[in-house]
Amino acid sequence: MKRIAVQLRIEGRVQGVGFRYSALSAANRNHLSGWVRNERDGSVSAYCEGTEADVNAFIVWCKKGPPSAHVTSVGIKKLPFRGVFSRFTIEY
Repeated sequence: MKRIAVQLRIEGRVQGVGFRYSALSAANRNHLSGWVRNERDGSVSAYCEGTEADVNAFIVWCKKGPPSAHVTSVGIKKLPFRGVFSRFTIEY
């Protein structure tokens, strides 16, 4: 299976609504590795690696987020697969 990596920038009402913890659960359900973190500008960033299908499922989830979030945009940057992460974590 082809493995890919993406960097995401999620904008909208995405901080203070449990986005990172929900993203951690979504990433684990999709067997991804990488990280998610809040940014100073109010957005959330994520980096994930996994199969193309699993990464795409995570992107679909990020476009909606948890019930209390209101996502207005998701920027997607495709990157070379590195395989350096063993699990998905929340960064602070």
